[in-house]
Amino acid sequence: MIQIFGTNKSFDCKAAQRFFKERRIPFQFVDLKEKEMSAGEFDSVVTALARTEGGRDAALDAMIDKKAKDYASIAYLDDSEKEAKLFENQAALLKQPVCRNGKTEATVGMCQKTWEGWK
Repeated sequence: MIQIFGTNKSFDCKAAQRFFKERRIPFQFVDLKEKEMSAGEFDSVVTALARTEGGRDAALDAMIDKKAKDYASIAYLDDSEKEAKLFENQAALLKQPVCRNGKTEATVGMCQKTWEGWK
């Protein structure tokens, strides 16, 4: 099943939900303000993105919302510290929506071309 992680206020999260609804693809929406990703979920998203982005550091960089008001808190950290900071502040720092298809595929942001291949 497809999971969409994000917040109810995000227009992109609403657009992602609409995309899957219109195609009658079942999904689960998880509001990051109420319940953040578990360590296992977060790791599987990073690992899946690392396959397409070219490594774990590139995947983490792709996951960070550079327009977030809290971006300064993560911008100048070492790569080794970014993952922990991102995990601790998911609702504030993650680029949304984070969509996960099982444990092997994930996207960050609006990726409709990729989603079209998901069932």
